Amino acid sequence: MIDLRSDTVTKPSPEMREVIAKAAVGDDVYGEDPSVNLLEEESARLLGKEAGLFIPSGTMGNLAAMLTHCERGSEIILGDKAHTFLYEVGGIAALGGIQAHILPNQQDGTLGLEDIRKAIRMDDIHDPPTRLITLENTHNRCGGVALTGEYTRQVGEIAKEHQLKFHLDGARIFNAAAALKVNPAELVEPADSVMFCLSKGLGAPVGSVLCGEAAFIKRTRKTRKMLGGGMRQAGMIAAAGLYALEKNLPLLIQDHQRAADLARGLGGIEGLTLEHEKPPTNMVYINLARELLLNAEETALKLKDKGVLVGITGERQFRMVVHIWINDQDVEKVIQAFKDVLS
Repeated sequence: MIDLRSDTVTKPSPEMREVIAKAAVGDDVYGEDPSVNLLEEESARLLGKEAGLFIPSGTMGNLAAMLTHCERGSEIILGDKAHTFLYEVGGIAALGGIQAHILPNQQDGTLGLEDIRKAIRMDDIHDPPTRLITLENTHNRCGGVALTGEYTRQVGEIAKEHQLKFHLDGARIFNAAAALKVNPAELVEPADSVMFCLSKGLGAPVGSVLCGEAAFIKRTRKTRKMLGGGMRQAGMIAAAGLYALEKNLPLLIQDHQRAADLARGLGGIEGLTLEHEKPPTNMVYINLARELLLNAEETALKLKDKGVLVGITGERQFRMVVHIWINDQDVEKVIQAFKDVLS
C-alpha cells in the first residue's frame, strides 16, 4: 500500500531500529537520560535557541508553550487555518482558559501584518489581554507553503513593539528551510519559542521538541509534567530523533522533488486541478472537477483498491504528503492509479 495520507505514517528504518535498541537511557524526569539530553541540546543548536525540551507530540508541544506563555483569561492571535485552531481539540481553551483571536490566513500562509496590529487589544478593562502571536511554518492547510524569514521577522517586530510573546508551530520547519534553502535558525530567530516534529518528514516514530530561552524551557518542563508528558527512559525514542536529525533531515529535499513530480503527473489528468502548480514543499493538494461523477470519498475508495491511500480534505479535494517511504516508482504508480480511476 502506498500511503500518502500524511508524513506521520512513516515507520523506523532497520538502521533506526538498531539505534533505538542500543540507546543509552535514564530517567528523563530526573534529567538523567543521556539520549534525551543530547537530543534537546542538538535541537536547540540547530534552531539557534538556548535550550530544548523533548515532548511526546506536536500538539502537546504547542499547548505546553501556550500555557507557559499565557495566563487564564488571556488571548492569542492565530490564523483560521492554523493547526492549533483546527486540529488540537480546543486544548488552549479547555485546559488553559485561553481565548483564540482568529485572523484569516492568506493563500501564502501568512497573516496580514495590519490585521495582526488591529487584533492586539489595548489596555481596556473590558478586554482579555493579548499575550501571544503564533504562526505555522510550513503551513499545512495553505498547501504546505513556507513562510520566509523576512515575514517572520516582521511579525516578531510587531510582537516586541507590543511586548507580546511569539510562538512558532514549526512542525515542518525543516521542510521550510529546505524549500527556501536557508538555515532553519534564520526562520525561527524572532520567535520566543518554536516546536518541531520528529515523527513527520524526519521519519522518527514519535516525539517533538520545543525550543526557546533556557528560562522558558525550565518553566515549560513543569507544564509538560502537568500535562502528563514527563517520560522516564525516553532515550529509546530520543535516539530515533537524533538519528532522524543526522540521517533523514538532508533527505527532505528529495520529498519535495517527488511531490513536484507527482503534481506534474496529476496535473496532466483531465478532471484534476492543482492548488499549487508546483508544490511549495512535500504536500500536493488537488481538486476534482465538478463535472466528474465521483466525489473525493468515492475516488479515495477506488484508489485504495489500487493500493493507494490519500487524505480527504474536502468534498472534492485531496491532500497527498510525500515522505521518506515514497520512492520514484511509487510516484508513477500513484499517477497511473488516478488515471485508471478517473478514466
